[in-house]
Amino acid sequence: MPLTVRSAGHDDIGPILDLWQGAAENRGRPGDTREAVETVLGRDPAALIVAVDDELVGTIIVGWDGWRCHLYRLAVRPDRRRLGIGQALLAAAEERSRTLGATRIDAMVLDDNDLGQTIWRASGYRRQADWRRWVKPLS
Repeated sequence: MPLTVRSAGHDDIGPILDLWQGAAENRGRPGDTREAVETVLGRDPAALIVAVDDELVGTIIVGWDGWRCHLYRLAVRPDRRRLGIGQALLAAAEERSRTLGATRIDAMVLDDNDLGQTIWRASGYRRQADWRRWVKPLS
């Protein structure tokens, strides 16, 4: 079945959460919830992009702050990696970013996520060595 890359809908929430549970790094951040995904879809329905063939096989979130785009949650089912799904998701995210008028696009990748760093590097992204992320959990 051909791969379709499109905006996520409410019917995709369960499969998205299942994918993230099995394919995405979850250490060091709050757990994923249905409510959180519903909030993303309610705020910006086109921000969460999915790749689907006979089932949901990949995701990426394109956050937009009015100036730059930030990419999150690039995840591809482990048994479907190295088939171009991640590249297709990145291409869709970059096109959305251009359409929004972004002047820069960035992604956060964990230091020990070697597989993740490989796709970003292969897609023309470079690590910004002089920058570190600062976080504060909100309870």
